[in-house]
Amino acid sequence: MEESKNPFVENEEKLKEEKKEENIEDKEQSSEEKTEEQVEENENFEKKYEDLNNKYIRLAADFDNFRKRTASERQELLRYGAADVLEKLTSVLDTFDRAKDSLKDIDNCEKVKESYEVAYKQLLDTLKKVGLEEIEALGKEFNPNEHEAITQVPTDEYDEDHVAVVAQKGYKLLDKVLRPALVGVAKKKENE
Repeated sequence: MEESKNPFVENEEKLKEEKKEENIEDKEQSSEEKTEEQVEENENFEKKYEDLNNKYIRLAADFDNFRKRTASERQELLRYGAADVLEKLTSVLDTFDRAKDSLKDIDNCEKVKESYEVAYKQLLDTLKKVGLEEIEALGKEFNPNEHEAITQVPTDEYDEDHVAVVAQKGYKLLDKVLRPALVGVAKKKENE
């Protein structure tokens, strides 16, 4: 005799099979949906990547242009930086030219001295206007930042370690020393 199958069990098995088939169909549908979503996400990422890459390329180009422009401006500044000073000195040259012309037929030394003094004063005034300043040295305490000692001078006239002789004037531009003053520094005179 054949065993009879329980209709509930049969029904349950059918339901299980139907569920499996549905799950398989759902999985296929969801994998299709996922691939569409992934394609969409990939496209979005690619667009963002292209945008960022374009921005980077533009930024790099802008920076390169800035670097070139700055280098060009620096070269121009180095090349023509003295133009302002030289333009101001041309008036001093004019004064020297006029003095030279006026002294051609003059034998009077006072007139020569006067012309020289005018030209020299104008030169000093022009240089002061652009920031050149003479370094005060004579009688001042020796300062290695502004003075260069070339000798020691035995003397009672100046205190020890003070400048007693100026061999060559020193100059500074604003706060920067262009050329230190060459000086002789006082030392106590030895009694003989």
